[in-house]
Formats: sequence, structure tokens, C-alpha cells
Amino acid sequence: MILRKWEDLSKEMQNEQVRPYYEYLAKHKMSLAVKFLLDKVLAVILLLVLSPIFLVVAIWIKCDSAGEVFFRQERVTRYGQKFRIYKFRTMVKNAEALGSQVTTNADMRVTKVGKKIRACRLDEIPQLINILRGEMSLVGPRPERQDFADYYSERIPEFSDRLKVKAGLTGYAQIYGKYNTVAEDKIKYDLYYIYNHSIKLDIKIIILTVRILFQKENTAGVPDGEVYAIRGERNKNG
Repeated sequence: MILRKWEDLSKEMQNEQVRPYYEYLAKHKMSLAVKFLLDKVLAVILLLVLSPIFLVVAIWIKCDSAGEVFFRQERVTRYGQKFRIYKFRTMVKNAEALGSQVTTNADMRVTKVGKKIRACRLDEIPQLINILRGEMSLVGPRPERQDFADYYSERIPEFSDRLKVKAGLTGYAQIYGKYNTVAEDKIKYDLYYIYNHSIKLDIKIIILTVRILFQKENTAGVPDGEVYAIRGERNKNG
């Protein structure tokens, strides 16, 4: 079932924080059903087509540095639910031992292979598994870590609206923004997508994603010294 009845949700989910998001989804049941099927079909096709690259990248990472091939981290998606995101590991082992932080331009934690696969976003391929598991969608706001989500929610009231839809592998903010775009602007892009969602827009974003995969400037890290990549922080450092 794509969208369960309110009374069928777990007791933890039946609260006033979740209700607005549920009501939004209930109004878009038909497009969500098509989106759900599109996600599953394209995720299977992409995994089959990209499986040789998947294997090569996994071997490349294993030969380059100590640690696991995959990086797993808790992220937040629709309704504020938590899940474990999958990525190819691009940093040294225990890179976040001192806590969560965004990747900066001169980030010493990124491995040699990590720099190369980040440049064309191959590190994101394992998230096709998250899509098959129903935890993510092909298109939607990128999932944040809980501590980042809490930080942004306190400073940017509209941030919580991103939780009306599933987190995505790619999104409007990734097409029209960059990795180092400040959070305030990324949220504007995300909200445009959420309130103008259509299957046609999803397909457009997927096609445009292929076009920007090899544009190095889109994957550049945030300026050194930044932690949350918000406008006030950047103005202070600038």
C-alpha cells in the first residue's frame, strides 16, 4: 500500500507533528502511486545497468584505503522517520569521530579515490538500494542528518516542510543549486519542488541530473571553516 490510513499508522506516528505531512500526502495519492512505481522500476533498471560500475568502484575503494566499502549513516526522511543511508565510502575510516560536519574544499578526510568518485557522484549509487527498500525516492529533497535537521529547523522555519515527502537521490536543489549552496537557498528549491510536484517534473529532474553528473563545480565543498553552510555563517567567514 502506498499510503496507509491514518488509523493504521503506529501510535508514535499519530501525532500533531505528523498530521500536516500526512494530509499533504493524502491529497496527492494518485501522483504518489505513479511516483512509487517509477521509483521501483527505474531503481531496478539502474542497478542492473550500473552493476559493473558498482563492482569496479567497490574494488577500487577497497584497494585504496582501509575501511568498509560502504558508508552507512542515519538520515531523516518523510514524517521525520529515520533510516540508514548507503553510500560508497569516500573518506578515511572514522572520518566523523569528532561529530557530523559538511565536506569542505580542502577536506583532509576525503581519500584519493573518494575525490574521483565524488566528482561524478558515483558515491551515491548505493542509494538505489534505499529506494528499493522504500526509504527514499529517485527525486526529492536530499536527506539530512538529525542534528543538521534540528539546527536548520530552529533557524529556518520552512525547513520542516521538506518532511512532507520522501528524501531523494537527486532533487530540484541539486539541479539548480550546488553542494555548497547555502541551506536557505536549497530549501527554497526544495519547497518549489514539493508544492509544484508532478511526474513530468520528476522526469525532467532525472534527465537534467544526468547532464550535471560530470560538472565538477557542482560537487565542490563548502568554504573551509563552515560547519552548517548557512548564510549567516558564510557572511561571518567571508
